[in-house]
Amino acid sequence: MSPTEHTPGGTPPPTTTRYDAICIGESMALVAPDPPAPLARGGTMRLDVAGAESTVASYLAQLGARVAWVSRVGEDPLGRLLRDRTAAHGVDVSHVDVDPTAPTGVFFKDPGEHTTVHYYRAGSAASRLGPELFARPAFAGCRVVHLSGITPALSASCAALVDTALTGRPLPDAVYSFDVNHRPALWSAGEAGPVLARLADRADVTFVGLDEATRLWGTRTPDEVRALLPGPRTLVVKDGAVGVTSYRAGRVTFAPAVPVDVVEPVGAGDAYAAGYLYGLLTGLTEPARLRLGHLVAGAALRIPTDVATLTDTARLLHHARTGGTP
Repeated sequence: MSPTEHTPGGTPPPTTTRYDAICIGESMALVAPDPPAPLARGGTMRLDVAGAESTVASYLAQLGARVAWVSRVGEDPLGRLLRDRTAAHGVDVSHVDVDPTAPTGVFFKDPGEHTTVHYYRAGSAASRLGPELFARPAFAGCRVVHLSGITPALSASCAALVDTALTGRPLPDAVYSFDVNHRPALWSAGEAGPVLARLADRADVTFVGLDEATRLWGTRTPDEVRALLPGPRTLVVKDGAVGVTSYRAGRVTFAPAVPVDVVEPVGAGDAYAAGYLYGLLTGLTEPARLRLGHLVAGAALRIPTDVATLTDTARLLHHARTGGTP
């Protein structure tokens, strides 16, 4: 079933319908000072949710895809918060397992001249994810499997999950999408670089920021990234406010960034991946996929939290196809 056959942002179709995409990975409760101020000052805090894969799933669902977020949370109020918030965007959360013996992960944002984050996720429920989840019958026929480089840093079983996906292709009909998403707070560039390069090179569609590629591998241009990662059928290299370059079917396509007043950059990369993947699912041209990524990322950049509400998806899709700016 095509994503265009049901209403964008609406109730997913019956479970007998195959998924357009499954997004696998951890999400956590996010605690941040409100208004923004250094954590050490204390004061009023805002409790929110954040996670790369659930963010991608949330935007895909709003655009109109039938998508499941696949994860594990604790049997606690924070786990319930994560599932409820993600489901509110139209995402199927029935494959989020509830673990009675491990907690939901939490992280704190510490605003300042250079905002930092502090993770409390060791031993989290999501760190117990493993490759056995691919045996679930509901995933048969799934069109896209989306993963990120955050997951292999969480535990040995999580690393095995990503390696199994990209090496063994347990869902043979799926396109495997991988966002490098290096998190320095989880593992150093020296430790992560070789692992993430190997995984990124095995995916069908790989997303990477030029800044993180430079940090991980010393590559300074999109062409250098492509030379390092020749394996993906599609490589998408993001360069912030400059634009995005894709390598696909022997062609190089560049899409300049769409100007936007930035409120908070967190989540924009995941929003971009969702826009691009929705374009892939619906058969948009490569330039239109890149533009849709920019437009969805622009919505994320305009808000202080991870997931924006896409109020007019038809307009976004129109501008992606025509090259216009909303």
